[in-house]
Amino acid sequence: MLNSVIVVDDEASIRTAVEQWLSLSGFNVQVYTCAEACLEQFAEHFPGVVVTDVRMPGMGGLALLARLQGLDADLPVIVLTGHGDVPMAVEAMREGAYDFLEKPFSPDALLSSLGRALEKRHLVLQNRRLQEQAELREHIDGRLLGASQSLHTLRRQVLDLAPLPVNVLIRGETGSGKELVARCLHDFGPRADKPFVALNCAAIPEQLFEAELFGHESGAFTGAQGKRIGKLEYADGGTLFLDEIESMPLAQQAKLLRVLQEQKLERLGSNQSITVDLRVIAATKPDLLEEARAGRFREDLAYRLTVAELRLAPLRERREDIAVLYAFFARNAATRLNRNLEPLSGPQLSRLLSHDWPGNVRELANVAERDVLGLGEPIEEGISVGQSLVAQQEAFEAQCLRAALTRHKGDIKAVLNELQLPRRTLNEKMQRHGLVREAFLSIQ
Repeated sequence: MLNSVIVVDDEASIRTAVEQWLSLSGFNVQVYTCAEACLEQFAEHFPGVVVTDVRMPGMGGLALLARLQGLDADLPVIVLTGHGDVPMAVEAMREGAYDFLEKPFSPDALLSSLGRALEKRHLVLQNRRLQEQAELREHIDGRLLGASQSLHTLRRQVLDLAPLPVNVLIRGETGSGKELVARCLHDFGPRADKPFVALNCAAIPEQLFEAELFGHESGAFTGAQGKRIGKLEYADGGTLFLDEIESMPLAQQAKLLRVLQEQKLERLGSNQSITVDLRVIAATKPDLLEEARAGRFREDLAYRLTVAELRLAPLRERREDIAVLYAFFARNAATRLNRNLEPLSGPQLSRLLSHDWPGNVRELANVAERDVLGLGEPIEEGISVGQSLVAQQEAFEAQCLRAALTRHKGDIKAVLNELQLPRRTLNEKMQRHGLVREAFLSIQ
């Protein structure tokens, strides 16, 4: 709260009077009888101002000032001095105190000093938040690559949701990057230093699912030798990522729902409840509510998991991201495999942009690595059989635009002259087909 004030003074009459004045003026006040108690309870990123007496038994006000500045150099500290302590007050100002008031002081003098200090504190904290947001945006740009509008939206949504204690459902096709998005939600939130536990629900045999999720005690079933911590318990304090959640057996869905509701679990073979604090991020390809209507998924669990939902666009719907992603994967593969990185040629880019990418980003990464190794296979491009006339016309138009942009290395003027199009028409067509000039600038 930006009206928070900490008051430290060993004189009961001063503490009581100041607390009453400030409380009546709408401040949130914490009072302490000594500096040691203040430091013990001082919260990191405290949003207010500290008011402290200079002369106190034990640690004095100047020592407290130094300790507080070590915790937060921008924290405003107002020093209270007795009669004759002006030289000490001057020293306090030299050491970084925001202001000093000589006892006895009027309520108006205190309120005036506090008002200025809190205004300064508000500006400092606001600048910090803006700086943190800018750093987060810079970091996430390097994690979720792409120039498409859908990627811009996704990055913003991830940064908005990451700090919130809500479960998130990620929907997207196979290979679209659902686990990467889940890791970003974890890494950019307050649980970043806690475990991130991933579990693919489609990869676990049904008879082993409960033990994998909840763990077991020794002898809980045949072959259960020793105690085992389950994924839910292991993720305590952190994030549990459940990939292909639609594959979870119905019996386990009911048990997972209970854990999410009560924040407690029991290992197999045990009657003891274990409290867990975890955030669940689930990923799915189909619509969970449609799965619920078909009787394949619990509707109540679907709602519990879908507090917030993120949708990942397939790669074929964001073709302007293909060149950037390919360059990233190729560069990483060349470094890892100690191979030379050849520049992307025009025919290569045309091939990449014409493909439908049924395997999405995962398929693109595989193609980039094979190209670096010199093992690249032809990717089908062109018009698909069975498409409507309108769809074939659209595909052909996109091919023509890509070919022209490739030939002229992104030179829009040259493309306009070749295709004999007005600038506005070309812009509209490039936007409709997901083509960006920057993707063609580095063609060799």
